[in-house]
Amino acid sequence: MAWVIKMCRKDFPFLSKNISDELIYLDSAATSQKPNSVIQKLHDFYSYEYAPVHRGIYSLGEKSTIVYEDVRRKIKNFIGASDACEVIFTKGTTEGINFVATAWAQKHLKKGDEIVLTHLEHHSNLIPWQQIALKKGVILKFIPITKDGYLDLTNLDQIITKKTKLVSFAHVSNVLGTHAPVKKIVSAAKSVGAKVLIDAAQSSPHKKIDVKSLDCDFLVFSSHKMLGPSGVGILYIKKSIQDEVAPYQFGGSMVCEVFYDQSTFQQPPYRYEAGTPPIAQVVGLGAAIDYYKDNIGWESLKNHEASLCTRTIDGLSQFEQIRILGPVEQLKNSGHLVSFVVEDVFDVHAHDVAAYLDTKNICVRAGHHCAQPLHKELGIKASIRVSFHVYNTLKEVELFLFAIEQMLK
Repeated sequence: MAWVIKMCRKDFPFLSKNISDELIYLDSAATSQKPNSVIQKLHDFYSYEYAPVHRGIYSLGEKSTIVYEDVRRKIKNFIGASDACEVIFTKGTTEGINFVATAWAQKHLKKGDEIVLTHLEHHSNLIPWQQIALKKGVILKFIPITKDGYLDLTNLDQIITKKTKLVSFAHVSNVLGTHAPVKKIVSAAKSVGAKVLIDAAQSSPHKKIDVKSLDCDFLVFSSHKMLGPSGVGILYIKKSIQDEVAPYQFGGSMVCEVFYDQSTFQQPPYRYEAGTPPIAQVVGLGAAIDYYKDNIGWESLKNHEASLCTRTIDGLSQFEQIRILGPVEQLKNSGHLVSFVVEDVFDVHAHDVAAYLDTKNICVRAGHHCAQPLHKELGIKASIRVSFHVYNTLKEVELFLFAIEQMLK
């Protein structure tokens, strides 16, 4: 695996450019770096193939459409969907969740219905449901966490009830790295007829996604966290429930026939993609999917990232001032990120830690990571997060740990 990582690093010009400065990028959970193949594909597409899709009755437009729709089929295979019509292009995870909240929940939920979330959620999977609750009189309920960061399913049968209409949760926490026990949660949801939405923003770049196995109704993720361009994401909507989901936006491309007083709409997925889509970004995402297929094995990636998490945890554990957050054993087995706080007489803020590490050319994330309620639950204001991808190395972890040691001194 070490040889594979060494070869993969050469594929990322950002890392090659900064190699003399020994810049260490440990913030892939926020956004990943991009391989040459993705960058080159964007360059070539904009240079030689770019044209509006689904519209131009000329060869270039038809070629652009073929390339664009081919990516939809790649995504279908990437997530194990049954039909390409289940793959909807969005701006990202956040828009995907807002899409479901607006186009499905707004229409189907009523006062007294319940939505179940967890205490681990990113703001993107909390605030849209808060707004639905305010508008519709829906009740929000939460699956709590244990003291070591796992989801506590002890009273799951009291949280998910016959009033539950939707269960929406992060596949992997962006703060603690906790892997949700999907089968147990989905089984409880399905037993009462509730729909399931899985936020796969943190899982899709690091583990194989199979929507059939997950048995979810909706699934969302973003391109930019998985080696692709920003500005594009995926919303999976199970084909069997698409009649329940109204168009999210209205305008060009999604119509069948338009009159001055009424309109009819195309079949999915096109009825959900109004306006000019992020054409080049979709093509870039397709190149990222190809890079995964050609260069990255899921089991090898998991083992590599887990080994980096293990060394990070073991190294940080040597410092009595540091408290590691989350399910340590799970992170050592299958994690891709580690979060911690510095607790000493100086009350070192996470931002100060990140600022110090920046002087050593080490990039980490500091703050509440768009999960303020979770940080309040943990009794902390902010945390430091280091996160990995295929291009990170054990040497980088050692340099990070050395910098932490120097800082604490």
